[in-house]
Amino acid sequence: MVKKSGSVVMSVQQKEKKLSEGKAVFYASTGKISKELDVFYNPVMKTNRDICILLLNSIDKKSMNIADIMAGSGIRSIRFAKELKKGKIKSLHTNDFSTSAVKAIKKNIKLNKAGKVVVHNLDANHFLLESSGFDYIDVDPFGSPNAFLDSSIKRLSREGILAVTATDTSALCGTYELPCLRKYWARPLRNELMHEAGARILIRKVQLIGAQYDKALVPVFTHSSDHYIRVYFKCSKSKTGIDAIQRQHLFLLHCGKCRNFMISSSNHGLCCKTPMKWSGPLWSGRLWDVNLVSKMLKNVDSSDSEAYRLIKSIAKESRINEVGFFDVHTLAKKYKFDIPSHDVIISRIKSNGFKAAQSHFNMHGIRTNMPFKNFINLF
Repeated sequence: MVKKSGSVVMSVQQKEKKLSEGKAVFYASTGKISKELDVFYNPVMKTNRDICILLLNSIDKKSMNIADIMAGSGIRSIRFAKELKKGKIKSLHTNDFSTSAVKAIKKNIKLNKAGKVVVHNLDANHFLLESSGFDYIDVDPFGSPNAFLDSSIKRLSREGILAVTATDTSALCGTYELPCLRKYWARPLRNELMHEAGARILIRKVQLIGAQYDKALVPVFTHSSDHYIRVYFKCSKSKTGIDAIQRQHLFLLHCGKCRNFMISSSNHGLCCKTPMKWSGPLWSGRLWDVNLVSKMLKNVDSSDSEAYRLIKSIAKESRINEVGFFDVHTLAKKYKFDIPSHDVIISRIKSNGFKAAQSHFNMHGIRTNMPFKNFINLF
C-alpha cells in the first residue's frame, strides 16, 4: 500500500457498487469505511455534502471557480454540477491522487452527464499550487486537514470560501491531548464542552495559517456532526481584519467543581477556590453568519430530515453570540434537580429576559446569555 496526499493506492480491489445520493448516481467501493477503500465514499458524510450545496446556493456569489481537492468517487463535484443553481459555476475542478479514483470519477461524470467537471490526477497540494486560484476550495480529508491548509489558503481568492473538515476529533476533543498540542497548537478540553472547544481550536489554526498570507478567515458556518467538525470560512485580504481576529484568540476556563466556565486572556483562573481547567488558545468569536444561516433555513428542503434538523437548530443557536453552553444533565447530576424539557427551560430563561436555544454541539446543552448562578437558580 502506498499512501499519498488525500488518497491511497491499493493493491487489492474492493467490490464496486452503483449508489445514489442527492440527484447523482455513481459507482464507488463498498465495505468498511476507511481510507483504504480503493475509491473512497463515506455515506455518513451525505449531510456534510447536503449542507455544502445548501450553503453555496445561499451565498450571493456567482460564476465561481470551484475545487474539490480530494474527490474520491467524485460524488461531491458531481452533485455540485447537478444541484448548484444556474450561474453558480464558472469552472469545476475535481482532483484525486489515486488513478483508480480518477477512473471512477470519469466513469461517474459520464454516467451523470456532468461534462463541465474537469478531472485532475495529482497530489492535492501539487494540484492547488499549479492552479491560478479558486473562489471555493473543499478540504475534506480522512483525519487532520493540516497538510492541505497552506496550499489551500494560498490559492483561495479574495472573498472566497474555504471549507475545512477535521475527522481527528480524538485530538481536537481531548481524548489525546498531546496530538492536539502538536497539530493544532492548543490544549483541548475533555468534558461537556469538548466539541465546541475542538471547533474553536480548529478555527484558530486555520486563521493562523491565513494570517501568514494577509488573509483574514472568518467562520460563516460551523457544525459538529457524527465523527467530524466542519467549518466554512470567508476570506478577505485585510491586515486590520487579521489583527481583529487575533484579539479573539483567547482561553476557555472551566471549573470542575461547580461546572461554570468563562473566556479569559490568560490560561489560569480560580473558581470554588481551586484552579480552573483551561483550553486553548481558541477562537472566541462568532461561529456563524446569522444572515447566511437564515437564508439556508429558507432554502433547505424539509424532507431532508437530517440537514433540516441541523439547520433549524443552528438558526436558533446562531443568534446567541456566547462561547459555550450549559449541559443540563451534567448540572442536574451535580446539583440534584429534576430535569424539565428543553422547551420549558428555554421558556423560563426567555421569561427572565435572556436569550436561549438548544446547542447542536450537545443534545443536553443550552446556549444562553443568562449568568451561571441565575441559570442554576431556575431549578
